[in-house]
Amino acid sequence: MAEYRVQKVLADQGICSRREAERLIAAGKVKVNGHPITLGDKMDPDYDKVMIDGKTVRIVRKRQYTYIMLHKPRGYLTTRADDRGRKTVMELVADVPAMLRPVGRLDKDSEGLLLMTDDGAFINMLTHPSGGVGKLYRVTVNPRATEQQIIEMSSGVVLDDGVKTQPCVIHVVVDEPGRSVLEITLHEGRNRQIR
Repeated sequence: MAEYRVQKVLADQGICSRREAERLIAAGKVKVNGHPITLGDKMDPDYDKVMIDGKTVRIVRKRQYTYIMLHKPRGYLTTRADDRGRKTVMELVADVPAMLRPVGRLDKDSEGLLLMTDDGAFINMLTHPSGGVGKLYRVTVNPRATEQQIIEMSSGVVLDDGVKTQPCVIHVVVDEPGRSVLEITLHEGRNRQIR
């Protein structure tokens, strides 16, 4: 009889993100076996019944997940929905019959490989810093990046919100007058860390 936090079960099932599950639990909208729960409560997905807003949630015991490698073009937001009506990556996978979520983020002006899946445990393993999975970015810098700038960034920089980033690995691919091409490996995903 294995028990897991309810928000983890809901996220692993692709019902909602872990944060959304936590919000629903805090708002008193989630019940297990007919009883309201609090954040951190556990359940056995093989035996317990879950309800959200009075509706039973079907927990699939053995499940096949969907994994997609998507080349995200510039101009698309990496989010499931945008309240301002901007284009999102979900439009690019609208024909896929699964409740996909992006694994990590690429900002609107970036392009590159974006993994998408309905496997919440896989998403958490890749995106949580404790997983130790690096994220590789190829960046063109105009004008050319100086050696001092590369040293400073690789040892961690303070962002606009006052938080210092973890050290990263920077490999100079192209170094010519007017531009540098860098490969940057990050082990955290702070908003606009590279920009």
